[in-house]
Amino acid sequence: MSDVTVSRTIAASPDALYAIVSDLPHMCDLSKEHEGGEWVDGATGPAVGAKFKGRNANEKHNWSTVATVEVADPGKQFAFGVKAGPMKIARWGYRFEAVDGGTQVTESWDDRRGWLIKKLGAMVSGVADRASHNRDQMDYTLEALAARAETPPD
Repeated sequence: MSDVTVSRTIAASPDALYAIVSDLPHMCDLSKEHEGGEWVDGATGPAVGAKFKGRNANEKHNWSTVATVEVADPGKQFAFGVKAGPMKIARWGYRFEAVDGGTQVTESWDDRRGWLIKKLGAMVSGVADRASHNRDQMDYTLEALAARAETPPD
């Protein structure tokens, strides 16, 4: 069971939504904290084992992490584990289920930090209550995802 889970029905196909959230360099368009990044170590896109170096910021706090794709099942599920150096930080996941009116998107966050990393993480990120903070961020992300997916192109 995940530490935080948020769901929303979005009027778009599972494949279209998967394509948006698995494009990690552009997930910054859907997030207040993630500021972009790039695929590394020869990776060019979302495949199991691909690594992505991401940049994050919260007010005056800045940090980077490396995400490794753990699940890449187009239109069904996308998940990645996050580390800072050798330390496990989190696992983020997205599930897509076709429903009447579109797709039920479920975003999840699993906290993989030990107690020491939680203390250090609060100092690095400026966020003491990461679970509550991430729930708010996830609501924002799914709202932004819906706006992007449901808006016709110009």
